[in-house]
Amino acid sequence: MKITRFIATEDGGSRFTEIDIPFTQPMKDADGHTLLLSNAYASPNVRFAELPAGMSQTWHNAPARQIVVVLSGVLEVSTTDGQTRQWRAGEAFLADDVTGKGHLTRTVGGATHVMFAPLPSGFSVEKWSV
Repeated sequence: MKITRFIATEDGGSRFTEIDIPFTQPMKDADGHTLLLSNAYASPNVRFAELPAGMSQTWHNAPARQIVVVLSGVLEVSTTDGQTRQWRAGEAFLADDVTGKGHLTRTVGGATHVMFAPLPSGFSVEKWSV
């Protein structure tokens, strides 16, 4: 499964990249179906949030390295290299720009519900997404 990651760049800006989260861990359910799971990680604290309609945040950093899952509504993020992307219900991204200028965030068309799942300290995205 591919998700977007946005990172701080060496010049203090931000940009989007793509990472692949492979499903390599087979698990049988009670009915005999084989589920394929990603590698697990223990999040220090998962939270749900409602972002208000009309929210338009100025340049800011992610408060933590975290996966954000959009549960309802539309969330839009812009990076310093001029790119803008939107995520809808069921889509996820990795906010990983905890330094530099950061990114812009806004809700589109109404309130947006999200789930924040921070990564643990020292978490290696590269090792996880292999």
